[in-house]
Amino acid sequence: MLDANRLNSPNPPIRMLQDLQLASDEGPVYRRLADAIAERIAAGTLAVGDRLPPQREIARALGINVTTVTRALSTLQERGLLEARPGRGTTVAARDASERPGFVSAPSDDSGVVDLSVNRPATSAYLDALAQLLPRMAKHRHYATLQDYHPPEGPLWARAAIAEWMRPVAGDGDPGRVVLAAGAQHGLDCVLGAVTKQGEVILADEVTYQGINALCRVHGLDLRGVAMDRGGMRPDAFDAACAQLRPRAVFLVPTLHNPTTITLSAERRNELVAVARRHNVLIVEDDVYRPLADNPPPSLASLEPELTVHIGGLSKCIAPGLRLGFVIAPRAIAGQVAAALRINCWSISPMAALIGTQLLEEGTAARIIETQKQELRLRQAVLTDILGGFDVQTHPTSTHAWLRLPEPWRGAGFARTCLQRGVAVLPGDAFAVGREPVQHGVRINVGAARSLDDLRMALSTMAELLAAGHLQLPGFV
Repeated sequence: MLDANRLNSPNPPIRMLQDLQLASDEGPVYRRLADAIAERIAAGTLAVGDRLPPQREIARALGINVTTVTRALSTLQERGLLEARPGRGTTVAARDASERPGFVSAPSDDSGVVDLSVNRPATSAYLDALAQLLPRMAKHRHYATLQDYHPPEGPLWARAAIAEWMRPVAGDGDPGRVVLAAGAQHGLDCVLGAVTKQGEVILADEVTYQGINALCRVHGLDLRGVAMDRGGMRPDAFDAACAQLRPRAVFLVPTLHNPTTITLSAERRNELVAVARRHNVLIVEDDVYRPLADNPPPSLASLEPELTVHIGGLSKCIAPGLRLGFVIAPRAIAGQVAAALRINCWSISPMAALIGTQLLEEGTAARIIETQKQELRLRQAVLTDILGGFDVQTHPTSTHAWLRLPEPWRGAGFARTCLQRGVAVLPGDAFAVGREPVQHGVRINVGAARSLDDLRMALSTMAELLAAGHLQLPGFV
């Protein structure tokens, strides 16, 4: 049994955790320690900037091992409550950081958590296909090139396969407009590095894919949010922002928007393109979810090919572990993106390019995507059955859903309480651009659950919390 009274110490950092009480449930010790520290942060006992004691001192005071403390603090860093920096130790993160979880990019391995916070495949279709493909890869005509250097834009044979696959969407089948990347995020990084200068303004939906926030900070760009309605970015707000801020580019996720699942209508797409054309604003179209959508409207790149950089990839529709993304752009911009990629990593792995090429050429990619869509339809039906009485915005083949929270819930508080009940989701603040108040919601990744039973259990837990309201829940912090 842990003796919290052992924290009574003259050492000031230790006194910050004095009388720390761990829950007496059967959960892992590291999680109970993480929850106890999170309660101190929520109550203000641990303030922003407070430095925690060294891990060995915490372990000694509590009578537990250092590994347990390390895992607890790592969990709190993932939640955005703590930050660790060389020379400063581990400190309580600033309020905006605590309310906005970090850029989560991998599912939790906690045995007691159903992690619905990260997009991952809903089936093992990719692994099954890969098991069939690998034994015969050595016979492929391009296998011998795997040991060679390749041009920064990627091998021509792989770009040709992507260009042909995307012919109806963007680029007209021209491989000279294609640059391969190690995932769409990498492609977006190279695009920003190629076409922007430090200090320039980038516009995006007021709630959008959290990766653009991180990249704009790295590149020294001024990311500004544009007002939305239930149809997506408002053209009038976009027009006003262009006139006032003179942005270099606008970042849009037009199909199955992350996190709201909005698909821009054809009318809305034409209105936004007209604004961009009038103000000469580059459109960065992140369309990674498009292959999962049923009959989406024409891409922005097809409406304005000379002013649009189209970014796609195989992570969301096939498997994130494949790490194959692409940029389709006007040739001049494509050359700049390739130059940025060369500085970044020289070129992507030809192994990923060859796997992706074979999946596309043999029709396997289409079959995997259809399998994923069938499973997503089942999962979305479960979500509708359990949460349909609440304000949920989604699509039958979306990997995720957007839940607008009823009073008195707030995004961060609801996500925190869900995690205490063994369900991980991301609050709306994680997707907010700037520091303006955002709608109180959470993103639910239905494809992330390991099984339909896990999904039902997690969604049922959320429904209970939504119906109760946090003021009625004992022990809520």
